[in-house]
Amino acid sequence: MDASQIYILLAIIILAIIVLLVFLIKKNKREAKLTPLAALAFAFVFAGVLFVGEGRVVSYSLMGIGVVIAIIDIIAKLKKK
Repeated sequence: MDASQIYILLAIIILAIIVLLVFLIKKNKREAKLTPLAALAFAFVFAGVLFVGEGRVVSYSLMGIGVVIAIIDIIAKLKKK
């Protein structure tokens, strides 16, 4: 096995451990619903990742819009409490 295969195997093992920990921790917690603004922010960030081949300006703009929407959602949640 060369170095790249070892890195990939190590990454898969680490991801499996993280998934296992998330499932174990989540059993005890109440699930929070995803707000419409948070879903929209996630969609913009995901679109930014998908359109990376279209150019940096398009990709970073979509990600930036997603981050701004996420910040607005966080502020709205804090004001609601």
